[in-house]
Amino acid sequence: MSSTFFIPAVNIMGIGCLDEAMDAIRQYGFRKAFIVTDAGLAKAGVASMIAGKLALQDIDSVIFDGAKPNPSIANVEHGLGLLKETRCDFVVSLGGGSPHDCAKGIALCATNGGQIRDYEGVDRSTKPQLPLIAINTTAGTASEMTRFCIITDESRHVKMAIVDRNVTPLLSVNDPDLMVAMPQGLTAATGMDALTHAIEAYVSTAATPITDACALKAITLISHNLRLVVQDGEDLGARENMAYAQFLAGMAFNNASLGFVHAMAHQLGGFYDLPHGVCNAVLLPHVQSFNAQVCAVRLTDVAHAMGADIRGFSPEEGAQAAIEAIRRLALDVDIPAGLRELGVRLNDIPTLASNALKDACGVTNPRAADQRQIEEIFRSAF
Repeated sequence: MSSTFFIPAVNIMGIGCLDEAMDAIRQYGFRKAFIVTDAGLAKAGVASMIAGKLALQDIDSVIFDGAKPNPSIANVEHGLGLLKETRCDFVVSLGGGSPHDCAKGIALCATNGGQIRDYEGVDRSTKPQLPLIAINTTAGTASEMTRFCIITDESRHVKMAIVDRNVTPLLSVNDPDLMVAMPQGLTAATGMDALTHAIEAYVSTAATPITDACALKAITLISHNLRLVVQDGEDLGARENMAYAQFLAGMAFNNASLGFVHAMAHQLGGFYDLPHGVCNAVLLPHVQSFNAQVCAVRLTDVAHAMGADIRGFSPEEGAQAAIEAIRRLALDVDIPAGLRELGVRLNDIPTLASNALKDACGVTNPRAADQRQIEEIFRSAF
């Protein structure tokens, strides 16, 4: 069976690499950047710092700081209107998953027309997006290098999964210096998001030897470094390792796709506007307990990659060791224990489960499920 491997053409990473990235951006010949970011990074002066560095390359900028957490159709529409008004010739996304996804929505609609909801699903667009350069500030979502774009449809209270080769950025930038200011909670949530990406890609029905290698290395790096960066955000060595880990996890899931953790977490984010990484972290052990029946050997590999001693273990014992290692890491970085703590309501579960079964991410989960089984997984996570 054939497979296709998607990744941006150029990816610049490592401590202090931002200036090198600016040289690379100049060589594309763009004249005016539309910087998509969030209010926090704008207020902290990070967006104006990027605009200043672009100015040194003789590139003008317009800053749009309207990317909200869990970006919505309205955020995309607002940004798209400003982009057209200011006639920028490329987009720069600055931040974590929310600004990147918002920027992808804007860039895709700028060239393809219509609304972002028109592109829900897989490869629905026909034209390349406006050129997008993604400068990352979190070690989690890997949206700076993927073909995934997640936008909330406010009217349906659903997170739309737009999986489209045309939203892949032209260039990604991962400078750990930009990640030092991340607060503890965001560091933990984005790190657990990256772990979820790696594990779901490893047990995916679309996994390949390439995605396997990326996923396992990501799992090991996260297991060794996430606790360190949560304890000390200025540990640049651990920050750099987490930047590589989340990128490797992105390489894995961008090509092997995901599973029910993401399909279910998207519904929690769309329904209650909850942090995506936290939802993933809470659901991950419960979904893998469900999956263990069909992929115990793979989960045993996950346990080994997380540092568990699995000598002499049966596949079933190895899978249980993986689930315990996931729970232990989540506990160590102060992830909430269950969905009840996040304000999820039991009577919403049938709707959440129904929507999860329609999410494109669930297609490659190793074990199929029906409405009743998805509801049971949600309930087990309370």
